[in-house]
Amino acid sequence: MAQAIKLSKQTFKKIEAEWFNYHQTLKEIAMLREEIHNPHIEQTDDERLVIEGNKSTFEPSSPTEKIATRLTTNKQLNYLCEVTDAIEQVYQALPHHHQKLVRVRFWSKNRNLTWDGIAEELNVSRRQAIRWRDEIIHLTNEVLGWR
Repeated sequence: MAQAIKLSKQTFKKIEAEWFNYHQTLKEIAMLREEIHNPHIEQTDDERLVIEGNKSTFEPSSPTEKIATRLTTNKQLNYLCEVTDAIEQVYQALPHHHQKLVRVRFWSKNRNLTWDGIAEELNVSRRQAIRWRDEIIHLTNEVLGWR
């Protein structure tokens, strides 16, 4: 049986923050995609040569190819998509009571709820609610493969 990897406090907090920011991250992804699809200023071939120097690079010629290349090579977009995909994958695999915890703890407009308030909302003990949160974070880490 594989032994669970002990998460560092920083990794745990980072993954938890990604759950809190999930909906904002989706908006950011949409914005990045929009910027890639509709760039404000298109570089000319001469400007590209000045920027790239003597490097010979593959530059797609059609607008559709250019957009597809920008979408697949944008590191920030790829990172954000990787995180949201992992969250979606974990969320879909969770039992309904764990999903409710996600909605109450991470996605609720009322983020002032204490663990006692969350537990009451879920009809479980405070400790059980925290255990479920820990499971969710660890599952997310397994999907992301972070250390």
